[in-house]
Amino acid sequence: MGLKFAQIGVGNWGKNLFRNFYNLPGVEMVKASDLNDQVLQAIEANFPGVETTKKAESILNDPGIDAVVIATVPETHFEFARQALENGKHVFVEKPMTLASRESEILVELAEKNHLKLMVGHILEYHPAYLKVKDYLDSGELGEVRYLYSTRVNLGVVRKKENALWSLAPHDISIALMLLGKNPSRVVCTGQSYLQQGIEDVAFATVHFPNGKMAQLHVSWLDPHKIRKLTVVGSKKMVVLDDMESTEKIRLYDKGVDKEDFTGYQEALTLRVGDIHIPKLTMQEPLKLECQHFEDSILNNTTPRSDGFDGLQVVKILEAADKSLKNNGEPVEIA
Repeated sequence: MGLKFAQIGVGNWGKNLFRNFYNLPGVEMVKASDLNDQVLQAIEANFPGVETTKKAESILNDPGIDAVVIATVPETHFEFARQALENGKHVFVEKPMTLASRESEILVELAEKNHLKLMVGHILEYHPAYLKVKDYLDSGELGEVRYLYSTRVNLGVVRKKENALWSLAPHDISIALMLLGKNPSRVVCTGQSYLQQGIEDVAFATVHFPNGKMAQLHVSWLDPHKIRKLTVVGSKKMVVLDDMESTEKIRLYDKGVDKEDFTGYQEALTLRVGDIHIPKLTMQEPLKLECQHFEDSILNNTTPRSDGFDGLQVVKILEAADKSLKNNGEPVEIA
């Protein structure tokens, strides 16, 4: 018998998580909870043997369940995850982990105290294309990384409680931390509410790191384009990842600015323009890789790549960015 899993929240995104966990050979998905009758009926029809319920407590209090997947609205993440960890269950929780850093800290402490796995759904950290970009950085192919910038915009889905920053930016913040390091110092963020008062539809955030590196993020659900693009600028080369491309997702540019000493006391800056390399990627479904990683971390007693600490760091940056956003772009130090 495999690990016994249960899931709370099987809606628009949760159904994809449920499908992947259900299909893992070492996982037995035994229960699913949702408040929508149609969702529960669909599970009963398509996933034989899964018990359905509207009461999340029947999952949280079930001693036979090893791990709980939480894919509910963000404001409920903390309470469900807290109860699951207190009841001795490993937890996979969708991003953002919580809506307050203190809540995230409590979850990290609980997981450590009870020797449980706490993993956050930072799916891009398992995406083969983003991992290829990390390989370029780790190998020194790009030289010293200067800065990166990302764009994540679309028309919809419009949230009613969390703004575009909390809804969309966790993806790009988690990637910035993976590529630039987990010690940003401050953030500056501006944005505006157009559709609902007090809920920003668009935000521009710049995350500064102590070594001079920075990440600039643009997120919006009010935009005519659907763009998922990342650019990383290094001292030797530059790389662009366009996740909307079906095959040629990455382009590596042999471009840069070189310093040359012509006179012995005066430097000259010269532009260098070389070849563009498009690597062949072996693509797999990132969500499947993410779900498999969570199972493996339990079976092998290893720390998940997007563990609770990673989730906490993202929430701290979001918290500081949101504070800057509400104060018209005033720089805010990251705790």
